[in-house]
Amino acid sequence: MNLATLISPEAVAGLESVSSKKRSLEQLAALLVDVNPQLRPAEVFDALMERERLGSTALGKGVAIPHARLPDLDRASIAIIKMDKGIDFDAPDGRPVDVLVALVVPDEANEEHLRILASLAELASDDDFLARFRARQGNAALYDLLRQY
Repeated sequence: MNLATLISPEAVAGLESVSSKKRSLEQLAALLVDVNPQLRPAEVFDALMERERLGSTALGKGVAIPHARLPDLDRASIAIIKMDKGIDFDAPDGRPVDVLVALVVPDEANEEHLRILASLAELASDDDFLARFRARQGNAALYDLLRQY
């Protein structure tokens, strides 16, 4: 699956740090609303938090993939944050998370949701890609690398 079709440059951010899991989800919600103006920040944040309450979306290796289905969405969308300093995200390996990839899909898109999550999990397990992603500076450089994946 070509993830580049699901992301736009405005939804990629390199940040120095975020203070908590909650703040990181607020940042991701804001990015997703920037590229999906029909959504409300609180709606996206609440959906991502609700999913986190079911269990951490951290995969290990410093990566988490918060995700949710939303009724007011017409297509899948991704937002990505890379932080210089990781945060506790209850990861299975205990490692702080510094790469967050949020996915939102339309409420009825169950199969698409699973396909995209599988592609994101593959990306998150690619050590070479993660090293190159973490080394990149600037939102445009991060976006360009994602488009090439």
